[in-house]
Amino acid sequence: MKYSAFILAMAALPAAANTEINGMVEAKCVIQTDTSGVYGNPTADKLSTANTDGGVIPIVRYDVAIADYYLAKITHPTEFSSSPALSDTVTWTGETSVFQTSDAGMSAYDTNKIVYGSTSEFDLTIAGSTWFKTTSTASYGFGKAFPGGNYTAIVVAECIAK
Repeated sequence: MKYSAFILAMAALPAAANTEINGMVEAKCVIQTDTSGVYGNPTADKLSTANTDGGVIPIVRYDVAIADYYLAKITHPTEFSSSPALSDTVTWTGETSVFQTSDAGMSAYDTNKIVYGSTSEFDLTIAGSTWFKTTSTASYGFGKAFPGGNYTAIVVAECIAK
């Protein structure tokens, strides 16, 4: 009798289970470096990616599989990631703009871009590929020459889901 009451009590308890649901999200926005940048040194106190200054302008390509879900956020350099020791200030300028598109409607990206600080944001409203170029100029001190050596700076390109 004791045992049957125990068995009945156990049968009355509810059962519970936790079941996971997993999903893998694949990026619908891919960023590729199309052209790596190179600084030219047209004057002793200036480094520039401009072709007229002996530089190469970096170009990144955004491939978007679905329209109107992503923002391109591109930031031009405001410091060197590596350089010789510098004893004076470096003044930075730069700009990001559309270089080439796979759809004529993407030319509006430049008109509608939002710029704050060293960052440009583009609303990727059309599916396809867009190439962005980013200029960068670094000026050293006042009438001072950059010390000899290797200088590296980074353009940060991000694809942000809206």
